[in-house]
Amino acid sequence: MTFKISSTAFADGGSIPAKYTCEGDDISPPLAWSGVPAGTKSLALIVDDPDAPDPAAPQRTWVHWVVYGLPANASGIGEDANANGLPAGAKAGLNDWKRADYGGPCPPIGRHRYFFKLYAFDAPLAGLEKPSKAAVEAAMKGHVLGETQMIGTYQKAK
Repeated sequence: MTFKISSTAFADGGSIPAKYTCEGDDISPPLAWSGVPAGTKSLALIVDDPDAPDPAAPQRTWVHWVVYGLPANASGIGEDANANGLPAGAKAGLNDWKRADYGGPCPPIGRHRYFFKLYAFDAPLAGLEKPSKAAVEAAMKGHVLGETQMIGTYQKAK
């Protein structure tokens, strides 16, 4: 079985509904996954936008959500995780607003791509407390059993 992440809110490569952005309720979309590699002990999710601030001249990758410590038997994260909670044991790291929660798409110009990246590890990531994306990436070195991603896009209507 192939390791795969998906959402009932939008298709891979499709447009993210405004409900999940700064122009809507700014809540996290529902995510589901399957095919977690054998031997997985924990999972992490990183959502980022490599097109900031302008897709025509990107300067940085903006991090929207960092979740780590997801249990290996978790099969997804429900809609509006900020209000409804993460799966047992999971914790939020810091996004680029320096908040430990989901921050939805809010591109200043153009249509941006949002990468929802899920990683499977052979061990829990140790020594992390509200880590940044970089800290999670450093902790996962040598522990990745598999990774999958989906991409959503968004452009402000206003």
